[in-house]
Amino acid sequence: MLIMHSHCLSSGSGVALTLSSRPPKTAMLLARRIVRDAVRDRLGPGDTLPTERDMADTYETGRATLRESLRLLEFQGVIEVRPGTGGGPVLLKPDASHLASTMILLMQLTEAPFRTVVEVRNALEPMISSLAADRISPQSLSALATTINDMRDTVGDERLFLDANKRFHDIIAQSCGNALFGYLIESLLDIMDGAAVGINYPQQRRPAILRAHEKIYDALAAGDAEASEQLMRAHILEYERYAKQKFPDVLNVVIQWDRS
Repeated sequence: MLIMHSHCLSSGSGVALTLSSRPPKTAMLLARRIVRDAVRDRLGPGDTLPTERDMADTYETGRATLRESLRLLEFQGVIEVRPGTGGGPVLLKPDASHLASTMILLMQLTEAPFRTVVEVRNALEPMISSLAADRISPQSLSALATTINDMRDTVGDERLFLDANKRFHDIIAQSCGNALFGYLIESLLDIMDGAAVGINYPQQRRPAILRAHEKIYDALAAGDAEASEQLMRAHILEYERYAKQKFPDVLNVVIQWDRS
């Protein structure tokens, strides 16, 4: 039995992961106060937090507890502790990398197969594309067009082609106006195309992916929410059909946290 947080997760194999109901440690409570105060003070990425001495005085805590709190925030990607004169804890821009690591770890512990990622794509990406049609900015549309040009230029190179493919989906997710949707999709980008579990895309398959992206882009550029949703759904369903036909066993592969 693995103790993790405060409730129970049920795995596909019937294994229950019991999560502890213990109260948060002092260091965690302090970390939450530091974040709350930074938000209250409207601090942003690149801003430096007070020195350890000042924070220890402000929060009336020992250096050991404070440093553990800072390590927790650093581990979560909230801050970077820079050494030397003028250094100290500096706020970072949030990204989805830590969420991705946690989600993949939970998927492995609950033995969730790759098909769960496919189901998430089917449920979320059409809706996200619909929202993006109403909310995407001219700058993001331009960046989206760049990914399509990059895919067209790299159709003969699977790695570069898939990199542009990921950026396409990321830009749409970040343009839907819902930060949570954006983080969820961004956190799964490294495994959504299936390359991490063995799905590959031969050169003759790539033009079809490119054409689907071109149609989605046209609908987004026209602000057509219904067409954007339908085209994205068709794109994801075609991806699922391809995976089932060519790589049926891969859909049952459990994503590995240490896959890299």
